[in-house]
Amino acid sequence: MQTPTDGVSTPQSTSVLRSSIAPYQNSRYPIGSLTSTRRRSSYRIPSKRKIPQSTPIQETFDPQKAALLLQKQWTLYSVTPMYDFSYTKLKEYSKHLSATIVAEKQKGVAVDLGSDVAFKANFSCLPGLKGKESDPTAILVQITGKSPISKPGTEERIVWTGWFCGPYTEDEILEVLPETFTCLPLFLTNGSESFTAIVGTWFQQAFDCCFGKLVIRSLDLRWLAAMWAGYEVQGHVPTTELVFSVPVEPHMDISFAIHPEDFKTLWNDIQKSKDEVTVEEVEHLFQCLYSHFFRHFKIHLSATQLVKVTVAVASAHCEGKVKFLSKDHLVRVLGFLTEIAVNNIQY
Repeated sequence: MQTPTDGVSTPQSTSVLRSSIAPYQNSRYPIGSLTSTRRRSSYRIPSKRKIPQSTPIQETFDPQKAALLLQKQWTLYSVTPMYDFSYTKLKEYSKHLSATIVAEKQKGVAVDLGSDVAFKANFSCLPGLKGKESDPTAILVQITGKSPISKPGTEERIVWTGWFCGPYTEDEILEVLPETFTCLPLFLTNGSESFTAIVGTWFQQAFDCCFGKLVIRSLDLRWLAAMWAGYEVQGHVPTTELVFSVPVEPHMDISFAIHPEDFKTLWNDIQKSKDEVTVEEVEHLFQCLYSHFFRHFKIHLSATQLVKVTVAVASAHCEGKVKFLSKDHLVRVLGFLTEIAVNNIQY
């Protein structure tokens, strides 16, 4: 799937409307590919980040839908605010997207499971994924498939899943947007890229928004490792793992496995406040890890690049891949990814 990095222009007919919602840029695109948003000219490196208050998943959150989000690898995108999106029209959107998928199949667009499979799209809400009351309700989009020759009573199976969310979105952003816009800056997908392209371009055409592949920078991965270190979860806690890419040919990765309690103890000794994390604390944590690794293996990890982090609550890769390992603190982790997504579309 192609994601050009050049900027996009705003249609003249909507330029007046768009001027009130800077720093976002929107445009319309033809079906066929998912076009990236305009990137920031310089990445804003925060000096500190607040730790969100623990927000348990609300009782209104369907346990079956919660299970859909865990133990799967999700590809991350940033998305600009959607114009004229309505939560009361989800059934209508389901019909329109289903019709679009059928039309793309008839034009020969490659989709999984073969040409004889009937696909159907379904929109629904994920009301439990909020960091605070002002956050817009998350949206789940599923594509199911069923062969016409299937036996009666055979259930349709899910072939693609995507969801839009934005827990802990900054109030400054929500307040500046007109009521005609819905801000759900984080988009996560699991399934075929052909379906992702169809769904993404349908949203671009229907709601005048645009998407960008979300890359998690090495610095953000270090923040994630530090901030997630103190998150306690129930049940089995996996080993904390940091994967570093070595700049040599042929390509080589170094995996640094740490007992989660040791990692947490080290972080607790460094972190001064339970309400926020500073960049100095994050750098201090990794300098300690680098020094420990060098004493044992005589390798300078500071000369490598952190590409993957796995802790108790989630696993994240620099290519914009995330797997949620526990429902505990899911909303808080999504809030951090939302901040990265918003950074990706501001300039």
